[in-house]
Amino acid sequence: MSQEKLVEIKNLKQHFQTGRHSVVKAVDGLNFDIYKGETFGLVGESGCGKSTTGRTIIRLYDATDGEVIFNGENVHGKKDRSELKKFNREMQMIFQDPYASLNPRMKVEDIIAEGMDIHGLAKNDKERKAKVQELLETVGLNKEHANRYPHEFSGGQRQRIGIARALAVDPSFVIADEPISALDVSIQAQVVNLLKKLQEEKGLTYLFIAHDLSMVKYISDRIGVMYFGKMVELAPADDLYNHPIHPYTQSLLSAIPLPDPDYERSRERFSYDPNNHDTSEEPEFREVRPGHFVLCTTKEFEQYKREHGAVEQ
Repeated sequence: MSQEKLVEIKNLKQHFQTGRHSVVKAVDGLNFDIYKGETFGLVGESGCGKSTTGRTIIRLYDATDGEVIFNGENVHGKKDRSELKKFNREMQMIFQDPYASLNPRMKVEDIIAEGMDIHGLAKNDKERKAKVQELLETVGLNKEHANRYPHEFSGGQRQRIGIARALAVDPSFVIADEPISALDVSIQAQVVNLLKKLQEEKGLTYLFIAHDLSMVKYISDRIGVMYFGKMVELAPADDLYNHPIHPYTQSLLSAIPLPDPDYERSRERFSYDPNNHDTSEEPEFREVRPGHFVLCTTKEFEQYKREHGAVEQ
């Protein structure tokens, strides 16, 4: 993983009007960077705003406020059609539901080649067909599958087709929005291992969105934890998993079961109380340990430094 920033998220907000005087702050002031070649994991419970974050980054939603800088350019700035086309090729998305995200009336070959057709990446039908067959084999399917329809495949196979579709335009950045949550547990590891293999082979950068912290730890270099539209903690994967600081992160980790009966009998579960916080000032994102950031007030920051180690000067 390099230290070159590919994506910069600056004070990103996504608010939805739900009534005359009611607003849902799905994403409320996010700040983080994603470096070239890394997998940045984004976790949190359902409804915390993580999928909305991914969709806003890729511009499926227009941001309410803030900036998404991709390769030095503002994604949400005014762009003409050619600029949008170039951006759409560089950034792709793998969707959560492998059943709903594939057009049932299209053959697999046409589903995968749709982006290639839009961007004119195949000179002729022969090249198009060869590229689709190569992508199918890359994601662990057979080239003969090109002539079939989505309903003829299992959930895991459909997600592989979705991955092939995302890779067809040779993107540099892929947002994987809960790509394994709709799959059987036995298939989840296969899909995650495939994503890791493709990253190594193609130098891809991932934003991996999920609610399963154990799977996110397995694939991610760094992890950000979201709670009701805000990021409450961000750290390298091992550091976050082994030394969580924010009470919400501790509660998430305490709920992860392990295949160890002795551990399970003595496991202490934490419940997070959002009201049990210092309210004397607005919390800020602060570096408690090198590379380990927590949303906290000055008072909480001093406490966390004492308990979890001060930032090296």
